[in-house]
Amino acid sequence: MIYARGVGVMLCALLISGCFGEGDFSDLRQYMDDVRARPKGSIEPLPKFLPYEPFTYSAASLRNPFQPPVKVELASRSKGSKDIKPDETRVKQFLEGFNIEVFEMVGTLQNDSGVYGLVNGAGGVHRVKVGDYLGRNHGRIVAVDEAQIDVIEIVPDGEGGWLERPRSISLKSRS
Repeated sequence: MIYARGVGVMLCALLISGCFGEGDFSDLRQYMDDVRARPKGSIEPLPKFLPYEPFTYSAASLRNPFQPPVKVELASRSKGSKDIKPDETRVKQFLEGFNIEVFEMVGTLQNDSGVYGLVNGAGGVHRVKVGDYLGRNHGRIVAVDEAQIDVIEIVPDGEGGWLERPRSISLKSRS
């Protein structure tokens, strides 16, 4: 065992001494001198960045691009009336802050005071009755039955008048 240990130490010493020997590195030195003699390169300057300009979205009042367009023939287009106009002095109800497309009818309730429609949308299920308003176009509920809720919206005609537009929210079918 002592003999094997002595041979191992000698072998390590022999290997380490081989690392300190002077070798011929003239080719390596020549290559390094050639690399140092080459002309220095230049770094391209950083590109100029334009400052950020915030974008103001101004199409919020336009038609939703994800809804199919309403085809209106100009010849048969109804003219608005000066007699029809929304009541701007009326206090707005909560459901008037949302588009009518977000609501879907999910049922009805009936008690001694009348028939109520249940609409889902705007963060939950809401109870509505005839005379309530919903939607951003001054939509007034005119009828509630088991299959649908009928709404009359007052929309501008584009020429300074107002039009009444009937809409219906049908009962959501269970599939």
